[in-house]
Amino acid sequence: MCLAIPAEVTELLPDDMAKVSLGGVVKSVSVALLDEVAVGDYVVLHVGHALARIDAEEARRTLALLAEAGR
Repeated sequence: MCLAIPAEVTELLPDDMAKVSLGGVVKSVSVALLDEVAVGDYVVLHVGHALARIDAEEARRTLALLAEAGR
């Protein structure tokens, strides 16, 4: 089983990379698999790669479910 987590893009970097934020944790990830990414987009991350863009509401719902499951 694999788990993909939504994160917000905070900065675009060279070489198909971006900084993302997830609960205050900032990571550099590859966005090479996506056609277009902008600051403020939410992406689904798996093992350091953004796999897809999702809308902000879907990201918030998913993060809330993950937080609830972690209690």
